[in-house]
Amino acid sequence: MYDFNQKPDLNITPLVDIMLVLLAILMVTAPVIEFEEPINLPKGSKSQQVQSFKKIDILITKNRIVSLNKKKIEINNFPDSFLLFVNGKDKNTPVHIRADKSLKYDDIIYVLKSVKEAGFYKVALVTDG
Repeated sequence: MYDFNQKPDLNITPLVDIMLVLLAILMVTAPVIEFEEPINLPKGSKSQQVQSFKKIDILITKNRIVSLNKKKIEINNFPDSFLLFVNGKDKNTPVHIRADKSLKYDDIIYVLKSVKEAGFYKVALVTDG
């Protein structure tokens, strides 16, 4: 006969095991996740993309923050920081510039002029083509 006064026994061991496994997965994957600020690229012509393993990526956000290979720089300090960054690098290294389409034309030309004055002539303005 069943005793109605007896309290049921609840086993939470499987729940704890699953939570520990999920916590371990989160701890392993969290350092790998990179945050990248989204920018709206202007539309451009569709051309064949050339993959290059050695390149310099420049990203300009709508807040006028420049990321030089994921290192954030104020746009006013870009020429000096770029010269320090490329010191000793090959001048034939391709430079890819991505800029938000809401930026002023002067800001993009300022960065482009700084890159050209540093001696880099393989410069591409990346669009959303």
